[in-house]
Amino acid sequence: MSIQVALAQINPHVGAIDKNVEMIISYTQRAQSEGADLVIFPELALSGYPPEDLLLRPGFLTQMEEALQYLADNSAKDIKSSSIALIVGHPMLGDDGALYNAASLIRGGEVELSYWKQELPNYGVFDEKRYFSSGDSAELFELKGTKFAITICEDLWHPAVAKQAKNAGAEMIVNLNASPYHLGKRGDREDMVRQRVKGTKLPVFYVNQVGGQDELVFDGGSFVLDSDGCKVLSGEHFKEGIYFCNTNQVKGKRNEVNEELLSLTNYSTEEELYAALVLGVKDYVGKNGFKGVVIGLSGGIDSALTLAIAVDALGSNRVEGVTMPSRYSADMSAEDAESEARRVGILFRSISIEPTFNAFMQSLEGEFSGYGVDVTEENIQARCRGVILMAIANKKRLMVLTTGNKSELAVGYSTLYGDMAGGFAPLKDLSKQMVYRLAEWRNSDALAKGEDLVIPQRVIERPPSAELAPDQQDSDSLPEYKVLDQILELYVEQDSCVTDIVAAGFEQELVERITRMVDNNEHKRRQSPPGVRITPRAFGRDRRYPITSGFQSR
Repeated sequence: MSIQVALAQINPHVGAIDKNVEMIISYTQRAQSEGADLVIFPELALSGYPPEDLLLRPGFLTQMEEALQYLADNSAKDIKSSSIALIVGHPMLGDDGALYNAASLIRGGEVELSYWKQELPNYGVFDEKRYFSSGDSAELFELKGTKFAITICEDLWHPAVAKQAKNAGAEMIVNLNASPYHLGKRGDREDMVRQRVKGTKLPVFYVNQVGGQDELVFDGGSFVLDSDGCKVLSGEHFKEGIYFCNTNQVKGKRNEVNEELLSLTNYSTEEELYAALVLGVKDYVGKNGFKGVVIGLSGGIDSALTLAIAVDALGSNRVEGVTMPSRYSADMSAEDAESEARRVGILFRSISIEPTFNAFMQSLEGEFSGYGVDVTEENIQARCRGVILMAIANKKRLMVLTTGNKSELAVGYSTLYGDMAGGFAPLKDLSKQMVYRLAEWRNSDALAKGEDLVIPQRVIERPPSAELAPDQQDSDSLPEYKVLDQILELYVEQDSCVTDIVAAGFEQELVERITRMVDNNEHKRRQSPPGVRITPRAFGRDRRYPITSGFQSR
């Protein structure tokens, strides 16, 4: 007997329990209207993922229990029928007093059974052993004569859990996920699930949440593999949605596969990264209740790409741009900043920092007596701009988006309380070379749609400069970014030592200087705003180095 299964790829809001309940009911109603027998929601959908130390609050756990019971008690009434079954992820206190990462089956107005996640990830961005205890047994339920096993996310990265389900009599596996995005993760997930299918010959219904949560982005991409490991359904990435799969499709009836839907999940690297950044900005600003954002537009590539992302995420009516010229700003910088703003239709104005800078210098004249001009004066300029942007944001209930990229942040090529001042950093995990790639892609995408270039070509072609000193260019103090980014890839992303990086073909003196800059600027990175994570070694959750450290790589 065929079973219609709905994969509810939703965007929960961490801690917003009532909203999450409403969302679950709404999607269940949609699933039922399409004739679904079973609807599956992501891991910890009731609480949102990751709830972090909210899980240590007894009141939060009490509300979780009440929300689950509400779904059970009112599902028949709100959904107008008890014919559909729900699987919902949530935190759960066991009778033993331990806390579990659970998934419960709700059917006929009751919580029929609950499964406890067995494999708890405790690496990278994950910290589940801080909160949860591990389950140790399979949980199966029967629907129209077919036995399903429930698993949660990491469980399927371990062959033993799938084999346990198979041995318990499962004919199909349901897997609830809150799997955060990084480049390449999509292929890793599908390869891993395919291995479980190969080992058990059981179809897998893989449901992943979507949305931004602080620096994490969840990309959705829910899918179904049949008993041969062939993908018969794939949800879109970076978008909410509900997707339907009939169990006939996982039993070799390939004629029922939606090939059009499968084709929607073919993305280029640039398109995928850009979509992740847009979603991260959209949800960080929206879920934190800001009216919009303000960006300092220098006329450079980083602020131009940040502007494009912000407008695509929020709309031009929620984005403001300010250029803040000084005595060292080139005329073309102001021209390009205005051009960028005009192309995307945002509110834009120019505010000179000269009066502010002069006031600071006058106030500090006595303190600076006897000292020569150095980087201090450059930093004051950056901090004048930071104060102006933060003042505008405070007055208008906006948030400042900072524009620094990963390459600059790695070596400390940024100013604390200056260009680092803000609420969110969209490019924080993006190398300078990738900034250029995404800018080129965004322009190409605009042209393909018959639109004008979003980023002026001159901005992409001109040499980057902080414009804090006469005729200044980034190359005055840094190697070419194509060289710098390769060294940073080895040192930051791959944890290579100086010897190995030199052996890869780079000058030892340069490698030692760059790695020393990385090591000496942890204090800056720790004070930087969060930003969208798009690599497995983002600054923050993934890479946790001490600020106070005498270590030097040799």
